[in-house]
Amino acid sequence: MNGSTPNDCGTSSRAHEDVPERPLAVIIVTFNSSRVLTDLLYSLKAGLTGVTRFEVIVVDNNSSDESVALAEAHPIRPRVIQTGRNGGYSAGINAGTATVPPDWDVLILNPDLQLAPGAAALMSRRLADPKIGIVVPQIYNCDGSLSWSLRREPSVLTAWSEAFLGGRVSSRLGTGEVISDPKRYLSAGPVSWATGAILMVSAHARQLIGDWDERFFLYSEEVDYMRRIRIQGLAIEYEPQARATHIGGDTKGSPFLFTVQTTSRLREFNARSGFVRRILFRVGVIAGEAIRSFRHKSHRAALKAALGPIRPIVVD
Repeated sequence: MNGSTPNDCGTSSRAHEDVPERPLAVIIVTFNSSRVLTDLLYSLKAGLTGVTRFEVIVVDNNSSDESVALAEAHPIRPRVIQTGRNGGYSAGINAGTATVPPDWDVLILNPDLQLAPGAAALMSRRLADPKIGIVVPQIYNCDGSLSWSLRREPSVLTAWSEAFLGGRVSSRLGTGEVISDPKRYLSAGPVSWATGAILMVSAHARQLIGDWDERFFLYSEEVDYMRRIRIQGLAIEYEPQARATHIGGDTKGSPFLFTVQTTSRLREFNARSGFVRRILFRVGVIAGEAIRSFRHKSHRAALKAALGPIRPIVVD
């Protein structure tokens, strides 16, 4: 859908300022997402207020539910791409971006998100700075609480801190991956990375970085992608005035998903680290899962996976 008519939906005053004409492709990757997709699509009318040239693309990874039918019938009229397979999140993103002109920015959304009014225009404005490659917004949970979406670089320290102190304590101490200091979420600024549920990538960054790495089926693909952005000298910028709500889910509630998350985390770290650091990081992860294995079957499944062979990712 090219073009839209801005509407008055309580948009922040900043969203009504002059915005450089930056065409935007909104890419939503779905897999059995019918429960949440409709709410996201309805939120786009207000969420895209101030963006005058855009297209919404739904890339479906071979859903067996009504995801495709709901997308095709929705009034916003997204363009639907059916991949015919579930190649993973990165593959879905790549299938969408392959059809987008190289001079367009891209807004990547999980289907279980809802945009606040004017969010896309606020993010687009930040991308007008040529030093910024990705913009991420402030994210709220469905209960209205602030989501700790910003992250520190995964390291041996974060792995061991989270293993022995737990995620909540280590994040409060500043030694874990998750940033949980409320003050950090009040002001804009660069971050190492952030959850990949919603992010806007500049056309310039797309041209420099290329595709997402499809060797990550699910999880850690955003860690890899944002690191490649930073290596090219571009910033990952947090913009708190742009907001979204993430329904999400508890990954730990699914042994399969938690195992995929754990192995992806190990593969990503291994791909950029020497032998000693790889061993120290992996032992830290194993220790953390072993300590918690009695609590939940997801930790037992992750421990088993971490102890087994981890298929390496060879950095080109």
